[in-house]
Amino acid sequence: MRKVRILWTDDEIDLLKPHILFLEEKGFELSTASNGDDAIEMVRKQDFDLVFLDENMPGLSGLQTLTYIKELKPDVPVIMITKSEEEDIMDEAIGSKIADYLIKPVNPKQILLSIKKNIDTKRLVSEKTLSDYQSEFGKIGIKISEARSFNDWVDLYKKLVYWELELEQNQDTGMHEVFHMQKSDANKGFARFIKSNYESWFSDSDSKPLLSPNLFKERIFPLLDQGEKVFVLVIDNFRYDQWKLVQPLIAEYFTVESEELYSSILPTATQYARNAIFAGLMPYDIDKLYPQLWLNDDDEGGKNMNEEELLKTQLTRNSKKYKLFYEKVSQLKTGEKLVENIQDLLNNQLNVLVYNYIDMLSHARTEIEMIRELANDEPAYRSLTLSWFKHSPLFSLIKELQQENIKLIITTDHGTVRVQNPVKVVGDRNTSTNLRYKCGRNLNYNPKEVYEVRDPQKVHLPKSNISTSYIFAYNDDFLAYPNNYNYYVNYYKNTFQHGGISMEEMIIPFIKLKPNF
Repeated sequence: MRKVRILWTDDEIDLLKPHILFLEEKGFELSTASNGDDAIEMVRKQDFDLVFLDENMPGLSGLQTLTYIKELKPDVPVIMITKSEEEDIMDEAIGSKIADYLIKPVNPKQILLSIKKNIDTKRLVSEKTLSDYQSEFGKIGIKISEARSFNDWVDLYKKLVYWELELEQNQDTGMHEVFHMQKSDANKGFARFIKSNYESWFSDSDSKPLLSPNLFKERIFPLLDQGEKVFVLVIDNFRYDQWKLVQPLIAEYFTVESEELYSSILPTATQYARNAIFAGLMPYDIDKLYPQLWLNDDDEGGKNMNEEELLKTQLTRNSKKYKLFYEKVSQLKTGEKLVENIQDLLNNQLNVLVYNYIDMLSHARTEIEMIRELANDEPAYRSLTLSWFKHSPLFSLIKELQQENIKLIITTDHGTVRVQNPVKVVGDRNTSTNLRYKCGRNLNYNPKEVYEVRDPQKVHLPKSNISTSYIFAYNDDFLAYPNNYNYYVNYYKNTFQHGGISMEEMIIPFIKLKPNF
């Protein structure tokens, strides 16, 4: 293993000999310069892992030298050392992207700590992360076996997402495999839980979690009744891990008042879950009460074209007369126009904005080879989401809203899961085409491989004829037809899908935020 190479630049370098000997004894390789010009030339000709730089030197000052070093080697950490504690010098140094700032006189332990912070941090954090996860592994396994309620699964899923994001920074592929095996075990346990309990949620109000149809009535209407202006941002396909990734960006502008995970209904598909959110009703009840606003899987036409009308019916049924604005954002220009017209939006009590980008990304990843390569695994998929969010009109809108006295809700209709394992299903030509659920009359499948609902009314789902049934895929399975099976499997394997049963699809965020004034 090669030694860490350090350049120390100070016009009194001879007085620092004890520090240099101390670091050499610790295994570091030291080079020295007594002025800025020499330091710049050495950085030009050699590779250093770290530079110590005195701020107050004759000739080129430390800040001037720093500018040249950053132009030559922008990624090399530079630690500024100075006698001055003047705030403007500190501000300028920090603005020039120094790695650390030390005040003279410095002692050897300070120097060593700064080196470790800037050179060894990644390794030390990686080792600590691995050690901590290893100690948590057994505890998580016990939680999986003991989870009995939806809240138990929420707590477990939060913990798994935390470790997934922590381990993502680590290069230990063996530990990644261990984690993914544990996450798979958790999803299998969650599937068993849903199979045993989902139907009872519609007859036992004490055991059921917060579900899609109850979001507005139980979480949003009370805010409006208190006189709050509310912006509801529904980001299609927005998983909890994606929320945790964008949360630090939002934290500069908004404070999280509450972070809640609720359950999407089945199927975890836009047609069902999002219509249920806006209608405040389960799909069966929408079909019965407002048949003109509901389309079954085998009906022609867009299945989410009536969201605004469904929301208005919910307001009417609950005797709510809020001034409402609704918009579905699927194009950049639409999002930019909302930002431009923000003052008009503030005249409304309730603004509901639906953003379809992540859903479009998951579909594009399936259909376009280049997108599939850009988002070839979970970390890459999250990274694309983060990149989109940073540069999106949605983030611009959030920044603008910080100045206003509003409540901001960020939520979704369902999540998505990366599918790997094909499960054979046979159905007639009217069978729905979704890969994670099927509904139809003549479904042929292995009942051990899916969650079957022979009587859809028990889980408040509509049926187009008397013999319609539903089946839902578990974990990372996807439902494949025997015809042209190999092509079908190869095309859809390792794509992100939704509609079935997994923690990623069903346990989804509902975030309430207030602006940082």
